[in-house]
This record gives sequence, structure tokens and C-alpha cells, in this order.
Amino acid sequence: MNASAPSADSLRAALAGLLDGLPPQRAAQAVDRLIATYRGTTPTDAPVLRDRSDVAAYAAYRMPATFEAVRGALDALRKAAPDWAPRTHTDVGGGTGAATWAVAEAWDGRPPRTTVLDWAEPALALGRELAGGVLDAEWRRERIGGALRLADTDLVTVSYVLKELTEADRASLVAEAARAAQAVVVVEPGTPDGYERIIAARTLLVGAGFTVAAPCPHSGACPIAPGTDWCHFSARVSRSSLHRKVKGGSLAYEDEKYAYVAAVRFPVDPAAARIVRRPQIRKGLVQLELCGPEGLSRDTVTKRHGSLYKQARDAEWGDPWPPEADAL
Repeated sequence: MNASAPSADSLRAALAGLLDGLPPQRAAQAVDRLIATYRGTTPTDAPVLRDRSDVAAYAAYRMPATFEAVRGALDALRKAAPDWAPRTHTDVGGGTGAATWAVAEAWDGRPPRTTVLDWAEPALALGRELAGGVLDAEWRRERIGGALRLADTDLVTVSYVLKELTEADRASLVAEAARAAQAVVVVEPGTPDGYERIIAARTLLVGAGFTVAAPCPHSGACPIAPGTDWCHFSARVSRSSLHRKVKGGSLAYEDEKYAYVAAVRFPVDPAAARIVRRPQIRKGLVQLELCGPEGLSRDTVTKRHGSLYKQARDAEWGDPWPPEADAL
């Protein structure tokens, strides 16, 4: 069922094998309930994924998008710390393992040994099934919340988890991740409230002595005035035919909006600035909205800038700016 190496393609192949024969109508009904739960405002005190039907629907509905969002955050971390590679990884609230697949793919030459923690046994069981023969991971049931204690590890990922917790449990979980890890990556939906949770996590990590590696080019206060805007990014997600049936769409892709912070306890080289909106390409010029150490700014690159102009036309939302000298 699985390909030999972790990747977006091998994850889709694993999902296709798992979901073969699952009635799309049944999956769609479960997806509708999950959407209502995830879009709610009340933190849960029990696992959202209750049984195998829920978990299979979740896998079709969310795993490809979560994988791409986490991979985007990890790519930014790797650019800021190209010589660092984790040997151990803890995926907190990892469920079916989308973040674990992304971590294994990011360091595919030497993927870390992963421990996936979640309180939903059906999710863990399905994650084990999907990962068979591909991921080096242990799947362990734990209650995700303020009382969770983590073994020391190189990398902790917390993806699409904080919304499910109370504010106090969020703070305790981030503090525990900071205590246990050398690098922490937190990913949330690219919504105003998701961004607020990321900013709160970022503040706690910096207060614990971490340096922000990405997306911010600094570890100071976010220059966005609260309530006026929010920092988020976009990842392109390929959709299988079943995925399109479950989500009721016809396009072969969708764009996943996400917010994240990657923070570390070791030296990094953050981007000089980061493109925080989709570049606006006009005739003979490109406008870039940037966040840098001095705050938010706009850079206009024209044909007069030579090779930099081509780089600007090829630049994407979330990329560091300016490009490295050897890319010009």
C-alpha cells in the first residue's frame, strides 16, 4: 500500500488504499460533523475523532492539507538552520500522523525517530496502519493538555491542536514543549484566531529563551497591530478524486491557509525579511509586502533591478526576501 519513502505522493497512495471502498456519502457526513466541531468556539474535553469512520473521514478531509502546511513551516525552519537535523521528534496531538509524514519527508536522508502522542486511539490505530513500512514511529495514547509531560527530544511539532484546548492548557502545553525540545514548530489554521494562538505561543517560546527561526525575521514583538490584520501563509494541496467527493469540490487542488511559528534553542540565520502577502505582478514591476526587523514595508522591484526582477516575479507568498546571492 505504501511507497518506500515518505512524501506527499506516498501519503496520498497510503490514503487511497485505506479509503478504498469507503462510501463517499458516509465519509461526507462524518466530514460535515468534523467541520462543525473544528469551526466551533468551545474547546473540547474529549477526543474529536471518536471511531474509525470519523478517523477515515478526517484522513481524507485533513491529512493532505495538514501535511502541506507543516511541510511549509519545516521548509522555512530548514532554510534558517540548514545544518541542523533532529534525531528525535515528538508529534503532540499528532492523530493520524500528517505532521510526522512531513517531518520524515523534510529530513528524508536521515528522518528522526518519532513518537506520536494523541488521546484518540482510533486515530493512532489508523496512523500506524498508514505508516506501515514507511515511518519510524511509535504511536502512544496520551491525554493532550496541561498535564502532559514530554520526554526530552530534538523537535516538537504541535499542529492544529491548540484550538482544541483551553487557554490555560495551551500555555502549559507550549511551556512543556519548550522545556523538552531544542526546536518547536506550532501550526494553526490561517485565520485571525489561529494567528492569535500562534502569537501567544510565540510569546511563550521567546520568553522561555527560544529564538524565532521563521516566519519572523526577528524575535521581537509582531508589528501587526492586534485586530487590524493577521499573519498567515498558503500551501497548494493536491486533491484525490475521493477527496474531491468528500469535500464536494471539483478542482484538482485547494489552497490551505495556515499560520505558524518555528523557534529554536540553537543559532539560526533567519530571513532578512519575509513576503507576507501574495506578490502583486504588474507590467514591468512586482510589489512585495514584507515583514522585516524594522516592521512592515513594501518593496517595488522593476525591470531596472535586473536579475532581482526575475526573482521577484518568481517569488511566492511566504518566501524569504531578498533571495540568496547564489540564486540571483
